[in-house]
Amino acid sequence: MRVLGIETSCDETAAAVVERDEQGHGRILSNVVLSQIAEHEPYGGVVPEIAARSHVEALDRLVARALEEADTPLKEIDAVAATAGPGLIGGLIVGLMTAKALAMAAGKPFHAVNHLEGHALTARLTDNLAFPYLLLLVSGGHTQMILVRGLGQYERLGTTIDDALGEAFDKTAKLLGLPYPGGPAVEKAALSGDPARFALPRPLKGEARLDFSFSGLKTAVRQTASELVPLSDQDVADICASFQAAVADTLADRVSRSLARFREQFPEIGEPTLVVAGGVAANKALRAVLETLCARHGFRFLAPPHILCTDNAAMIAWAGAEHAANGQGDSLDIAPRSRWPLDQAAAPLIGAGRRGAKA
Repeated sequence: MRVLGIETSCDETAAAVVERDEQGHGRILSNVVLSQIAEHEPYGGVVPEIAARSHVEALDRLVARALEEADTPLKEIDAVAATAGPGLIGGLIVGLMTAKALAMAAGKPFHAVNHLEGHALTARLTDNLAFPYLLLLVSGGHTQMILVRGLGQYERLGTTIDDALGEAFDKTAKLLGLPYPGGPAVEKAALSGDPARFALPRPLKGEARLDFSFSGLKTAVRQTASELVPLSDQDVADICASFQAAVADTLADRVSRSLARFREQFPEIGEPTLVVAGGVAANKALRAVLETLCARHGFRFLAPPHILCTDNAAMIAWAGAEHAANGQGDSLDIAPRSRWPLDQAAAPLIGAGRRGAKA
């Protein structure tokens, strides 16, 4: 089975072709991603209107390139999949309408994919991972701990109650005058900083609940920086190092509780797996902390390659292939959704893919 996937939920325009065999093994035949960093850099963040227009300008040629690199003409594609949410509504409309048009023109089945499910299932594409497993999704828009029981069976164990971790990195970078995108800039500056210079808070550390919080940490960074104005290069490096250390400690505490919860629910699994996905998963310091944590708890640590942790169309094509193999498909009248939680039964919270009081 070969599926064409399209991803336009934020500021990457992407198209890919993925193959799934009868045994459930996956293979990426093409994965084309066009970043919009240059377009958004002057504004220090993603501008939705600019993102949508860029998707319109680039998507057709990216789809053609993905099909060409996969050596698979559209008529030989078995299905078309596209991100239908969550994300920026303008971008979602571009990708979803393009995918519907291609599916209709070629007479192929169509699959509307939840962007978060794409991340959740990527480890099955790369490592043929069996259900169940834990997923830590850390990106600019989401910070969640999800129990992946099976295809379409997702239980949210914890989520951010305010800011996503990637957003906290980006806003810290902007506050300190570092370039966009903020996450890599903060990580680089932290390398030459003293992580013990500033005693920043560890939000929710020690609490039994499995949620995350980064708003207070972000506020503490702002207050610390304000007291030091004008900031020297060493001040910036030390703040970044202290911020990253606080994040690492917070993640270690929050994630360890989820690992223990998984052990209680599935004692029969000898070596369970923690999958880490999302752009923040590329941070080497945080990955090292999570790897050590998994080794201590007897978990396998699995992080897909960086290009498959950030937004991409291969994960969307794969999610479509998984649902197609399960005999599922979607109508062409499905609408894009700016908010679309994986766990429909979970209580609405900011950062969980649902609209809340601040949304």
